[in-house]
Amino acid sequence: MEATTVNGVTQLKFDMLQAAALSAVMYYFGVWLRSKVKWLVKLSIPAPAVGGLFVAVAAAVLQSRGIVRFAFDNTLQSVFMICFFCTVGLNASYKLVLKGGLMVAGFWAVAAFVSVIQNLVGIPVAMSFGQNPLMGIIGGSIPMIGGLGTAGAFGALFEDEYGVTGALSAAIACATFGMVAGSVVGGPLGEWILKSHKIVTPNETKKTAIDNIIDKATFDTTFEEIGEVARETSPVEHFDEDEHKVSGPHLMQNLAWVLIAAGLGSAVSYYLRRAGITLPSYLGAMMVAIVIRNIGDGTSLYSLDSKCVGMIGDIALALFITMAINSLQLVQLADLALPLIVMMAAQVILILVIAYFMVFTLFGRNYDSVVMSSGLCGFGLGATPNALVCMQAITAKYGPSEKAFFVVPIVGAFLVDISNAIVITLMAGFFR
Repeated sequence: MEATTVNGVTQLKFDMLQAAALSAVMYYFGVWLRSKVKWLVKLSIPAPAVGGLFVAVAAAVLQSRGIVRFAFDNTLQSVFMICFFCTVGLNASYKLVLKGGLMVAGFWAVAAFVSVIQNLVGIPVAMSFGQNPLMGIIGGSIPMIGGLGTAGAFGALFEDEYGVTGALSAAIACATFGMVAGSVVGGPLGEWILKSHKIVTPNETKKTAIDNIIDKATFDTTFEEIGEVARETSPVEHFDEDEHKVSGPHLMQNLAWVLIAAGLGSAVSYYLRRAGITLPSYLGAMMVAIVIRNIGDGTSLYSLDSKCVGMIGDIALALFITMAINSLQLVQLADLALPLIVMMAAQVILILVIAYFMVFTLFGRNYDSVVMSSGLCGFGLGATPNALVCMQAITAKYGPSEKAFFVVPIVGAFLVDISNAIVITLMAGFFR
C-alpha cells in the first residue's frame, strides 16, 4: 500500500491485488454483518452492498475531514465485470431465447419505456431550476438505467460536443448515487410485494407438496418411499448430487471459455471504438460469449455447463460489486446541485412505481414477476450487476426464479444499452 501526500492530505493507494483482497474481506464482512443484523436480511440488503458501503462511507467521512483519502486501482474490477457478463452470455442459449422470447421482448419494452420516462422526468426538473434541459438527461437515463459506463461515455460527449458544463462530473455523481440506490431498494421492494400480496414462493410450494405427501402416508410408509414420492411430485427440480458435483478440470474447462470470450471480446470492443461506436466495455465480450454458446448448442462440437458457468459468474459478480461500491466517491454527492438532488429522488420513486405497476402487474403478479421487479430497480437505477444482487438476495431466501435470471440479465446487460443509446441520441438531438 502506497502512502503519499496530496494537498496536505495523506492518500493511501491500494494496488489492484490489494483492492481485490479488500473486496473479498468486505464481502465476507457483509455476510457476517447480515448474520448479526436481522433487518438487513429481512430487507434483503445484499452482502456486497453492506460491506462495500461500510468502506465507502468510512472513506467519505475521513476524506471530508481531511484525515486521509483512499485511492483504488480498479483494474481487476473491470476484469471481474467483464467475466461476469461473459457468463451471462455463455448462458444465453438461443433455445432459451425461443422459450422465453415474448417475456424478453416485453421486459425490453418496459426498459425502453423507463429510458424515455427517466428523461421526461429529469428535463422538466432541470428547466424549472434554470438549467440546460440536457442536464435533465444527465440526471436521467444516462446514469440511471445506463450506469457508470454510459455516464462516463455520454457525460464526456455532452460536455465536449454539446457544451454542457460539468456534464461528466454530474453524470458520474448521479451514477454513483444510482449504484448505491440500485443495490438497496430492489430487495425491500420485493420483500414488500411478497408480504403484502402473500405471493407463494418456490420454497413454500416445495414444503406444501412434501407436507401433503406426509399427510397421506400410512403407518407402513417408509422414509425412503416418502422421499421418492416427494422427488416425483414436487414442482421443484431435484438433481442427483453425484451427477452434478463440480470437479476442478470441469470448472477449468468452463472458465477457459469465459476467458476466451473475454479476450476475443476485448478485440471486438477495440474495433467498435475505432469505428466510432461508443458502447460499454463489457458488451463486446458478452456478444462473443453468446456466439460461443450458440455455436456449441447448434453444432454439438462442445458443451458448456450452466452450473459451472453460474458459479464463476456468482464469484465475479460478488467481487465486482463489492469493489465498485468500495471505491464510490460519496463525497461527490455532497457537491450535487439542488436540481440533481431532486432528480435523483424523483428517479427512485419513478423506478419503484414502474417496477410495481408495470413489471409485477403485467408479468403475472407471481413470484417470477416479484424477482423481476426487484431486478428492474437494480439496473434501472444502477447497473445489471446491481439487479442480480438484488434478485439473489430474494431468491436466496425464497427459492429460485429461472425466468427472472434469464430475462433480466439479457435485457439489462445487452438489449437495454441499445434502446437507451437510441433514446439518449434522439432526445439530446431534440433538446440540443
